[in-house]
Amino acid sequence: MNEGLPTVRDIEDAAARISDWLITTPVLEHDVLNRRANCRVLVKAESLQHTGTFKIRGALNRLLKLSHDERAAGVVAFSSGNHAQGVAMAAQWLGMPATIVMPEDAPKIKQLNTRMLGADIVLYDRARDDREQIAADIAAEHGAALVPAFDHPDVIAGQGTVGLELAEFARRRRLDLRSFFAPCGGGGLVAGSGLAVKAAFPDCEIFAVEPEAYDDTKRSLEAGSRQVVVGHPKSSCDALMAPMPGAITFAMNREQLSGALTVTDAQATHAMAFATRYLKLVLEPSGAVALAAVLSGAAKDYACIGIVLSGGNVDLHPYIDALNAFPDP
Repeated sequence: MNEGLPTVRDIEDAAARISDWLITTPVLEHDVLNRRANCRVLVKAESLQHTGTFKIRGALNRLLKLSHDERAAGVVAFSSGNHAQGVAMAAQWLGMPATIVMPEDAPKIKQLNTRMLGADIVLYDRARDDREQIAADIAAEHGAALVPAFDHPDVIAGQGTVGLELAEFARRRRLDLRSFFAPCGGGGLVAGSGLAVKAAFPDCEIFAVEPEAYDDTKRSLEAGSRQVVVGHPKSSCDALMAPMPGAITFAMNREQLSGALTVTDAQATHAMAFATRYLKLVLEPSGAVALAAVLSGAAKDYACIGIVLSGGNVDLHPYIDALNAFPDP
């Protein structure tokens, strides 16, 4: 049943492979957050990672495992922006050509950063085009390797190093993690990190946090099979707009998740303002959803929890709007 799924050993191997390249992001605490959440909250600040997001972890792990000939042929990825930057940076470090298929409405900062990292960008229309087919056609034309944003064992193992580092932090301080909350789009971060956290804390409950308009993991867990978001609903959480869980990620998450929670765009915006005021961190809406869930009371029944702040790539005006909307978060 679990054949082909990444293991804890794969995550440990990924950590050994990529750790020298990456920032060991801090685990933060704040008294105000602990009081608001009614528990002790360990905050893994992945918004301080290279490219401002955890995505470099999975991208780099995947690219480092390619052969010499595969690297020479380059890589292709599809992403709304955070995975795009991760693949572009990893490819730049390894001297590989990279092409990224991105939606036309991706935040400008994500498009700009991806180009600055040397990748070629192919834009598409979310409502009309099939990004996976576009990427597959480009990869086939150039003989390039596809680097999925979440549904690949090497990518999931790389993302799992976030949970591995958080679990190691908690164990060094003799803390007992009772729950773990992570943002969820396609499910790679929560799948890999949940696996690593549960290996260290078997009784820890793992929760995916999604935007309410993209609750496909929540509905999939309830139905017992992968569910699809119908249409193209709008959300400020652009990095979490995957319409369906991955096949590999769902196979893992249906076994290890205690559930999936949803937050509104307004709750994510409030969490952005809270993070600025108290944690001194810049977050994008997608990166703030786990914090939003905890601020709404989702963790009040646990003594000590861990959360991931997964990204900080936000355009200036939406960020200012978030701060103005919640001047005293």
